[in-house]
Amino acid sequence: MNRFAARVCIALGAFQLVAVLALRAWMPGLLSDFAGGLLSGVSVALVLAGMLARHLPEAAHSATPALRRRYLREFLPPMAGYVVAILGSVWLLKQHVEDPSLRALVALAPVPFVALAMRAIVRHIRDTDEMQRRIEVESVSFATVLVSLAYFAAGLLQAAKVIDIPSSAAMIWVFPLICLTYGIAKVFISRRFA
Repeated sequence: MNRFAARVCIALGAFQLVAVLALRAWMPGLLSDFAGGLLSGVSVALVLAGMLARHLPEAAHSATPALRRRYLREFLPPMAGYVVAILGSVWLLKQHVEDPSLRALVALAPVPFVALAMRAIVRHIRDTDEMQRRIEVESVSFATVLVSLAYFAAGLLQAAKVIDIPSSAAMIWVFPLICLTYGIAKVFISRRFA
């Protein structure tokens, strides 16, 4: 993502977040809690992605244009499918599906899309040059270790009844937290090699 695209992401995310907050304040009931939460989440994700991309040094973008195009071609459709699948599965599970085996199938509908996105990420890392691969692997390693440590600490606090976090929320947030921590770690690790 170039600097201009990063600025566009930040501006779009900030504008969308302000619009959602304004709609909720001035026209309550227009947006459902689900739609407001979804739009707010997308807004925050856009701002974070833009901020991370803006701070990455050029060394973090060393992939060839052909490799970047292939990565986007393999990564974006599964992520779009994931968004549709997660929204559809949440909607179906809240209102229409009662049979436990069918509920399991509907709940797991987003998993194949995440698997395809992960496949695109692994192929991208595998096909980059040695320096970029080292940056990527160190960033993923740092993110995995940090989130695992935080998850372990939260589990101990949960067992000690110091905190009470629903297990479904805790499990669902592991992957997004690893992705976010990876992005932040990549900024710092890339700067070290720049």
